[in-house]
Amino acid sequence: MTRHVVVIGGGILGLAVANELSTRGIRITMLEKEDRWAAHQSGHNSNVVHAGLYYKPGSAKARMSVRGNKSIVDFARKHDVPVEVCGKLVVATSESELPALTVLAERAEANGVPARMIGPDEAREFEPEVACVRALRVESTGIIDFPAVCDVLARQLAEAGADLRLSTPAVAIRQRGTGVEVSTMDGSVLADALVNCAGLHSDRVARLAGLTPRARIVPFRGEYFTLRPDRSHLVRGLIYPVPDPTLPFLGVHLTRMLDGSVHAGPNAVLALRREGYRWRAFSGRDVLDVVRFRGTWKLARRFARTGYHEVRRSLSRKRFAASLARLVPAVRAEDLVRADAGVRAQALLPDGSLVDDFLIETAPHQVHVLNAPSPAATSSLEIAKHVADQVLA
Repeated sequence: MTRHVVVIGGGILGLAVANELSTRGIRITMLEKEDRWAAHQSGHNSNVVHAGLYYKPGSAKARMSVRGNKSIVDFARKHDVPVEVCGKLVVATSESELPALTVLAERAEANGVPARMIGPDEAREFEPEVACVRALRVESTGIIDFPAVCDVLARQLAEAGADLRLSTPAVAIRQRGTGVEVSTMDGSVLADALVNCAGLHSDRVARLAGLTPRARIVPFRGEYFTLRPDRSHLVRGLIYPVPDPTLPFLGVHLTRMLDGSVHAGPNAVLALRREGYRWRAFSGRDVLDVVRFRGTWKLARRFARTGYHEVRRSLSRKRFAASLARLVPAVRAEDLVRADAGVRAQALLPDGSLVDDFLIETAPHQVHVLNAPSPAATSSLEIAKHVADQVLA
């Protein structure tokens, strides 16, 4: 029987999995290499509670984000975590985008997402400064404080007696009879099972455990700006463009945060370090991992033009503002103030295709979450139930 599980990774997903297992009577040891929870993806994102309209019907992302939208909001309200279900607009700014917007509306209906098509006049009732020919109004999208969710989960684990170890990276993983042994700089942990929720390093942890994961993590930095406080009135809620269906990224958008500030972004450029939140951040090991992986070169050939434009936008405040001005024409380059960036752990296959769904691989006494980018934070409580079921199967 599984009585003790070691969880690697102290972001929202690792904490949610640990908490779910703890509520089922499992003893938990949590290993996080940083000195705080939610140090990376969970603490460097736009804090949007996604509705679930973008994802292929029947996919894990579609199922878990729709359920997760409700469960994470309920969790936040129960534990006094700041949350606001404000809805959003996905706007078509030209007639050429209308077919894609229609497909998105059909996908929303298939996934059970409350959404409706509206005209430009009604769109301006929600967002007076928006420019569009049509828009999709999505009612269940919200804004939340994901780091605060992590704090609550960590507190619940501590109260339940979990062994929570910050500043404790896993350095070796070995199969030991009917369980696993995870070595750290402070000694070893013997457990009945291992769950890998290491995010940006999930593929490396899997290899450390003896697996050959079929996907490689490639880091993409998402860069943000905020609107100057005197220009924040331009956006009341969330305004998104019609996404490019060939890419996993939603395009730069405008998001009013819980504190009233307006975030703009993110773009998506290849990071030169897995935790590369700035252009100057560089890791030879991380770059070699990317360069030596054949999937990287196949991806580059497919999206060379897109990558070129993303880099140009990254280097030019004027170009970034121009992308935002397609949605809200009043936005100008001088309105933008540089904000903290995030890094997306995107799983890439050897054929150069981006993994577009959650990816979980298992081995005896091991579960490895190898692709859990957005909407993983929204879906975290639902993913946790699924992972816990696999651990205890």
